[in-house]
Amino acid sequence: MSTRSKLLSALTVFGLVGGGWALHEGAAPAAAAPSAITDASIPDIAERTVDSVVNISSFASRGGPAQSDPFYTDPDSPGFGSQPSQRRAASKGSGVIVTAGGRILTNAHVVNGATDIKVTLHDGVDYEATLVGIDPKADLAVLQLKGKVPALRPLPFGDSSSLRLGEVVLAIGDPFGVGKSVTMGIVSAKGRGNMGIEEYEDFIQTDAAINPGNSGGALINLKGELVGINTAIASRSGGYAGIGFAIPSNMARPIMDMLVKDGRVSRGFLGVNILTVNADLAAKHKLGATRGVVVADVQADSPAARAGLNQYDVVTAINGTEIKTSDVLRNTVAMIKPGTTIDLEVVTRSGAKKTLRARLGELPEQKAERRGR
Repeated sequence: MSTRSKLLSALTVFGLVGGGWALHEGAAPAAAAPSAITDASIPDIAERTVDSVVNISSFASRGGPAQSDPFYTDPDSPGFGSQPSQRRAASKGSGVIVTAGGRILTNAHVVNGATDIKVTLHDGVDYEATLVGIDPKADLAVLQLKGKVPALRPLPFGDSSSLRLGEVVLAIGDPFGVGKSVTMGIVSAKGRGNMGIEEYEDFIQTDAAINPGNSGGALINLKGELVGINTAIASRSGGYAGIGFAIPSNMARPIMDMLVKDGRVSRGFLGVNILTVNADLAAKHKLGATRGVVVADVQADSPAARAGLNQYDVVTAINGTEIKTSDVLRNTVAMIKPGTTIDLEVVTRSGAKKTLRARLGELPEQKAERRGR
């Protein structure tokens, strides 16, 4: 059974929230106290930022249902019972204005496979948009409005790594196609991975209400900065259940920049299969460390092999930054430019500590750096 099938058959369904008709957890270190929230501050921020979020409708002339749209099997769906030849697949979602010239950041699943993309601005005027680039592995896409566009107010990017647990955030999008809406919640967790939603995951979890249609919309902090792109929900009903996920801005921004510059995403490649170390795994395989990421296998003639990385080595840090889980290692390597030399802090099976230098290759399009099993 595929990962998607397993997810859809489970009691709790993790769903992409963009589209269609219905469609390492850890506390941040203590920092300066957050700014006080006054009665006027949240309305001011909401009113200042809401016009920077747009509605996106995408269409594809094909026989099947819209991309990532399981709701065609729902009797309450507008598409239920239609013959494939009778419908034009549609998807609805949200997007964020990131430049005054009309560049839009959204989710890949909102526009993937679309032949026509329509963007509705705050004044209700529709514009056609072209697809600048798409990265399905991280579920991000960049659009550009066609023709002459009015003066737009882009959302500034914030530093998602500075978010703290419990920090108040606002989610802006177009849930269920009712129109742009603002909801409020907190940062429930950071670094959520291994959810089986996307290939590369480092989600911000929030309890701000996110529903189908919110995909590609903005998660903003109380400075009015973009700190996340709302992407998915965990729900038994397909609707809001208090667990929403957003791609952090520190992951989304460099991917956006690569898509704009090159039209594709170039990811670093190490060439290992990996597992997060726990006490049982460490005892079973007599590992030299009880925390970190163990190398289950090294691909021949890979950057890892050339650096001297061996099976059962435990990677504890990259470039001086502690690595606790396989998802963190995988995402960290992927976001480093191919050709870059990195320092790997390693504990061997004998317990010896050493630093290896690996020059990253480029992740082949047809491959993904797999988690060991």
